[in-house]
Amino acid sequence: VIGQAHAIGALGTDILGRNLAQKLGELLRQPVVVENRAGAGSIVGTEHVARSTADGYTLLVGGINNMVMNKALIKNLSYDPLRDFIPLGFTSAYPFLLLARADLPVASLADFAKYAAQRPGKLTYGSAGIGTLQHVWGAILFKGLGLDLLHVPFKGAAPAHQEMMAGRLDVFFDNLSASKQHVQSGRLKGLAVSSASRSSHLQAVPTVNETGTVKFEGESWFGLFAPAGTPATAVEILRNAHASIIREPEFAARIERDGGRVIAVPPQEQQRFLQREVERWSAQVTQYGVSVD
Repeated sequence: VIGQAHAIGALGTDILGRNLAQKLGELLRQPVVVENRAGAGSIVGTEHVARSTADGYTLLVGGINNMVMNKALIKNLSYDPLRDFIPLGFTSAYPFLLLARADLPVASLADFAKYAAQRPGKLTYGSAGIGTLQHVWGAILFKGLGLDLLHVPFKGAAPAHQEMMAGRLDVFFDNLSASKQHVQSGRLKGLAVSSASRSSHLQAVPTVNETGTVKFEGESWFGLFAPAGTPATAVEILRNAHASIIREPEFAARIERDGGRVIAVPPQEQQRFLQREVERWSAQVTQYGVSVD
């Protein structure tokens, strides 16, 4: 069983989980069933796997939201990502794209920073809900720019896109996979991407760091996890299977078509990768006073 934490936009854990399940089933020659356990901002599914029998048969497709941001944002979280899980492999990563409504009179992030600075508290930024990556990264980015924007949470990314295209929402920092089509069609403007390098899907859009306005780099990533205490033999089998899957050209091409990239983190580095992400984003959440209360 692959426990599903939650889905994000068009490119969530459900789609990735089903792709991984199919490939794992073929490699391990046994059925792999996908079970969605949504709720409480991904806590329900994540906690279920953390409390499951550590035998290698119940796994979690998790991501930066439930394995990092929940830890950074929620006091007394019912699970500890670093203590309760063993990473089996990190699968894919997707940049965020800073969107602006088409009629906002700015052509770059520098333009926007100047425009917003002259209108403190007047401009709005959307999110898919309080505590989502769009909310948290948006807050960090805009506060890093020294801007005062009004946060408008929606129930998912799609309604925010609609409000932007209707001219009622100013900016939205969203997963590139779910939002690139609106920039490609000209319905929205793309001001910057969050990754270290530009996206091949939007070559003309610079990275945040290229704009020289503020330092910001991050990607929304996903991976496969087992409960802590899973036998070493099972961990090795599952890690080898996962590594084999992400090496497949067809699998990598599917990720890249959606605007992401495959991330291959060696087994000996996987726990440290997770720890660095928890430390990095927890520090920024604290620095900029981002809260879900």
